[in-house]
Amino acid sequence: MIRSTLMIAAAAVAVSGCALLSSPKPAQLYRFGADAPAAAQPPARAVEVGLRRIEFPEAVRGDRILGVTGAEAAYIKGARWVSPADALYLDSLMSAAANAQRIRLIRPRDLAREQLALDVNVTTFEARYAAPGAVPSVVVSADAAVVRLPTRELVATQRFSVTQPATENRVSAIVAAFDAATRDLNTQLIGWADGAAR
Repeated sequence: MIRSTLMIAAAAVAVSGCALLSSPKPAQLYRFGADAPAAAQPPARAVEVGLRRIEFPEAVRGDRILGVTGAEAAYIKGARWVSPADALYLDSLMSAAANAQRIRLIRPRDLAREQLALDVNVTTFEARYAAPGAVPSVVVSADAAVVRLPTRELVATQRFSVTQPATENRVSAIVAAFDAATRDLNTQLIGWADGAAR
């Protein structure tokens, strides 16, 4: 009798303990580069340019959103990208390439016999705060190079950087700034690559 009473009491404590443990609040998912314009038909004599694997800093390669205040860095709590940032960036760059005048950008996984390649190294992809709690600015920077294949002869290089202030210190406003900064940078990059591929 005492043994069964103790077992019932232990079970009750275990069940009440489970009730006290709360599951973590799920992260809100966000994306950038969405709602791109419909792809235009490439020019009849478009130069095929193979896009190499886009390099991203390790800290922002995944699905977490990085915030930086001075020398301190932290991921924005409760917010994640819907896919890894480098995958979303690739889609955004391909959408920007739909407006190219002279080139047709080929995705890294597609087989083609292109004569030129585009290397993109994203060096900065973060929300920067002047002070804790301040309204941040999103900074997106990338180094790009057009190279001739198969010799890998360097045709042109260029560094791009865009700073886009968020409208307020809320995740949705920060994500909108990431979207605007990425579109701006990719528009510049594709325009430059279009000219370099002449």
